Amino acid sequence: MLKFLKGVVGGSSTGIKDLPYNIGDPYPSAWGSWTHFRATSKDDGSPVSIFSLSGSNAQDGHLAAGRNGVKRLRTVRHPNILSFLHSTETETFDSSTTKVTIYIVTEPVMPLSEKIKELGLEGTQRDEYYAWGLHQIAKAVSFLNNDCKLVHGNVSLASVVVTQTLDWKLHAFDVLSEFDVNNEASTVPMLPYAWLVGAQYKPTELLNSDWAAIRKSPPWAIDSWGLGCLIYELFSGMKLGRTEELKNTASIPKSLLPDYQRLLSAMPSRRLNTSKLIENSEYFQNKLVDTIHFMEILNLKDSVEKDTFFRKLPNLAEQLPRQIVLKKLLPLLASALEFGSAAAPALTAVLKMGSWLSTDEFSVKVMPTIVKLFASNDRAIRVCLLQHIDQYGESLSSQIVDEQVYPHVATGFSDTSAFLRELTLKSMLVISPKLSQRTISGSLLKYLSKLQVDEEPAIRTNTTILLGNIASYLNEGTRKRVLINAFTTRALRDTFSPARGAGIMALCATSSYYDITEIATRILPNVVVLTIDPDSDVRSKAFQAVDQFLQILKQYQEKENSGDTTGAAGGMSSIPANASLLGWAMSSLTLKGKPSEQASATLSVPLTSTSSNASSVMDTPSTAPVHEHSTSDFADQPVPESPTSTDGWGELENGIDEANEADKNGWDDIEPLEELKPSPALANIQAAQKRPVSQPALQPKQVASTQPKITAKVTKHDDDDLWDSIAAPAPRTASKPLNVKRAGTGGDDDLWNAIAAPAPVTRAQPLAAGRGRAKPASQSLGAQRKNRTS
Repeated sequence: MLKFLKGVVGGSSTGIKDLPYNIGDPYPSAWGSWTHFRATSKDDGSPVSIFSLSGSNAQDGHLAAGRNGVKRLRTVRHPNILSFLHSTETETFDSSTTKVTIYIVTEPVMPLSEKIKELGLEGTQRDEYYAWGLHQIAKAVSFLNNDCKLVHGNVSLASVVVTQTLDWKLHAFDVLSEFDVNNEASTVPMLPYAWLVGAQYKPTELLNSDWAAIRKSPPWAIDSWGLGCLIYELFSGMKLGRTEELKNTASIPKSLLPDYQRLLSAMPSRRLNTSKLIENSEYFQNKLVDTIHFMEILNLKDSVEKDTFFRKLPNLAEQLPRQIVLKKLLPLLASALEFGSAAAPALTAVLKMGSWLSTDEFSVKVMPTIVKLFASNDRAIRVCLLQHIDQYGESLSSQIVDEQVYPHVATGFSDTSAFLRELTLKSMLVISPKLSQRTISGSLLKYLSKLQVDEEPAIRTNTTILLGNIASYLNEGTRKRVLINAFTTRALRDTFSPARGAGIMALCATSSYYDITEIATRILPNVVVLTIDPDSDVRSKAFQAVDQFLQILKQYQEKENSGDTTGAAGGMSSIPANASLLGWAMSSLTLKGKPSEQASATLSVPLTSTSSNASSVMDTPSTAPVHEHSTSDFADQPVPESPTSTDGWGELENGIDEANEADKNGWDDIEPLEELKPSPALANIQAAQKRPVSQPALQPKQVASTQPKITAKVTKHDDDDLWDSIAAPAPRTASKPLNVKRAGTGGDDDLWNAIAAPAPVTRAQPLAAGRGRAKPASQSLGAQRKNRTS
């Protein structure tokens, strides 16, 4: 029975060896006869505090008071009262004496006197922190006196401890007892363990043991006096030695002095109730108290109040004590964001506060919250995360990015908001180095392929720049499949001039990844065209790129002549300035271009096809005819195969167009540029030059679709290759040249001349030479379908 009672009062009958905690070094001070130890849990190593009290006799009054403190601490719960975790009582025998020890395990705390020395606050910041701490202790005392009808009886500097978040908490409940109001005339001691309290901390009625007067006094009379003693010790920096020292008010702040004097009133009935102190004291009205109080009741605030508060918080945080901001405000903000009670502007404040932490502390205190926020459906939070990703991106591990962050970020690629799509795109500059090759090839490149034909010109431009920046993170096969096709087939042919300029810069920045054949046959032919671009900036970049790639070819030629074949398989390193050019386009592009260019820069290229039905023609002067090379000239080029690629450029690699399988190497979606109408004689010469390489037999649909006049914006069809329109098969009958002559002399302006020609007697195919044609009426009408209006 005795063991059972001991377990009820002491908490547990297990020995110290069975206590699941490792006891560390003690603090230099603690209340009364207790010893305060640092400790850690044996299970997970989490920090705790352990208080121990020893006595040589089981009936020792200190042990009885200690057991009372354990019981009270376990049953009384409040945010400003020390949190109880575990307790035990042990007995050890040494020769003829018995030693009894009580252990209390609580949350990790530090004595207030030690924490004040550690913080070293001064001036306004010290007063603000003291105000916040006294506000918390006053709430704890008010809870005991007014709500629980309990008397602590021992409020002083030694009975206050500080948590890891710098909150002040009340403990030392050894003297705590119920306030007896039923028998006011009784002389029985209401506080049986009041003898533990020093005489300097006792009010007059308690010092004289006038229990009748104490019972007639309000419940807060004794503890209000103790709170006044705490205020004196706090601001004077000295432990109270005599009661008379309380009259020295030189160190007490003026805003707190009237309340301090009322707390220490000689008449118990006139002492200030701690609840009134909290409500009315001017001293508690400061920025720190107001800020923390707002955060604690955040769920009660409306959206307008939250938004206003969080927008002011980043600037306000700089004025508050740094340690309190990092250890108190930052955890509150992170928790509010994680559970959805904080608005998106709070993330800006969290990141600013997190920038004051070390790298390790940031990874522990802030990063888990940020990772969880990526799964949020709040678009404002997603925007804020992407806007500030450069502040925390380096702290993200590759595994977390690949498994937890990127899947949520990637949803922004297909968001309906162009602003969010562009932010998602720019965030890849930080995220992509931490992605696995599987994620890059199977997911990221697929999204980038789609964004390169986005309706927003700025997004198309930044996509090209991003590809140039992340080229070093792609494997060799992916680079060969993607880069040239993305830059030449799409970027250089964009209607938005900065996008074309970005394509040129990206090619220059990635020149070391291309071999000599690719430079000579695929890059230079496309870049040279832009030397007559309408935009002067594009022309300038094009000339620079031509010079750079020609220099690479010249150096290769010199090595070939000297017999040095090293480096023959690849190009040279890019010019150092290219990196800065790419960086400029990513950070400062502001929708450069004319409104007409932006309005016409809408592309609709599907992910699985390289042919585009939308306008993507570069505006070039009509006086400079530029011809597109036939893909048959480069049919022997080695191109890496990737039949299973899903990044959106696989079809470009193999040059297979679903609409026209005759075109190769991704050139099929090049729109013909406006050129001058050749004379009939020149058309005949060109046709003759092409006859040796023409196909022996062409179907009517392959030669009958080219129009004699090309406008600035031409809808793309399968038969729009300029070389095909010139090529013609050898004549089969003597009557065919007559039709050619008729079409040539008739001119291109009268389209009906060709249609009005009499139908041939035989079923032989008509000859098409130059820019004119002579065909059967039914076939000619079909060939002219894109100029009909009905």
